[in-house]
Amino acid sequence: MVIPVVSALFLAALFRPLCMENGECNYLDLWWFMGIPFGIHRMFFWIIPKGYDIGSTVGILFINVLVGGVIGGIVLVWRLLVAAVYLVKAAAAVIRWTVKKMAGKPCRA
Repeated sequence: MVIPVVSALFLAALFRPLCMENGECNYLDLWWFMGIPFGIHRMFFWIIPKGYDIGSTVGILFINVLVGGVIGGIVLVWRLLVAAVYLVKAAAAVIRWTVKKMAGKPCRA
């Protein structure tokens, strides 16, 4: 649960200066940049540049990075949602356990 949240905060702090335009943050670019590490293993899954000239190869590599960033952004959002659900479940379990323990003991005044 801690690893996705800490990695998202680290990536946001790392890439936020790259996404600043006129003093405002472009959150779509930030989401895309933060998704690249989470989707990096899927980047070359779509199109492998073979037998192209340098311009086409660079274009295909850019498309691969773009697709990997979008897929990674979706994976990042999914992992953060799973971490939030896990946190809520853990808090509910602790509350249930505490109430169960307190219900079995008499109150002392």
